[in-house]
Amino acid sequence: MRNINVALSALAMAALAACSSGPPVPDWKMNAQSSIERYEAAYLNGQTLVEQTEFQRARSQVGGTGKIDLVARVELLRCATRVASLVFEDCTGFDALRADASAADRAYAAYLAGTPQAADIALLPEAQRGVAGAGSDTAAADAVAAIKDPLSQLVAAGVLLRASRATPALLDTAVATASDQGWRRPLLAWLGVQRLRAEQAGDAQEAGRIARRMAIVGQPPAP
Repeated sequence: MRNINVALSALAMAALAACSSGPPVPDWKMNAQSSIERYEAAYLNGQTLVEQTEFQRARSQVGGTGKIDLVARVELLRCATRVASLVFEDCTGFDALRADASAADRAYAAYLAGTPQAADIALLPEAQRGVAGAGSDTAAADAVAAIKDPLSQLVAAGVLLRASRATPALLDTAVATASDQGWRRPLLAWLGVQRLRAEQAGDAQEAGRIARRMAIVGQPPAP
């Protein structure tokens, strides 16, 4: 599972466990894992109806356990995928369950909001610690570029942009990653930031080039 999947910290081994000689994996774990994977793919590709349906399925499967901390993690996952696509909004689903969330999950929520405390860094997913602890914007951009998992990388980049710490190199990294994965939603968002900066710099030629690229990405996918 991806490092971003804080929501699946208790579920991530479900597929492997299913192939072992241990006890059967409960259906809810397998179903939740599958729905979360489909949710992520649909959200990143701009398939709104599918992502809404799959998220609710995942939340329902986890909710059936009565484990509020796991439901909180599923909500946190949704917030993280939005940050990766530069949708900066309150994480209301997680906030409603914050009292029953773990310290690590509360630290991650603060990180996503761009308000982490120094004590939170050690509690973050490993892929995000170097970014959160970077002393300069350049060092933070380098830390993002070093993240191997594409979605984790985009989340980290989104956190930096939200905190007004995005360098041109960071934007290049985010655009390249979203493009390589074919993820329409974050690609359009990051290209939009690049175009705005080109316009603000008075570079009409570059802004036009980015706009043409956005027009291609924004075309509806083939059925």
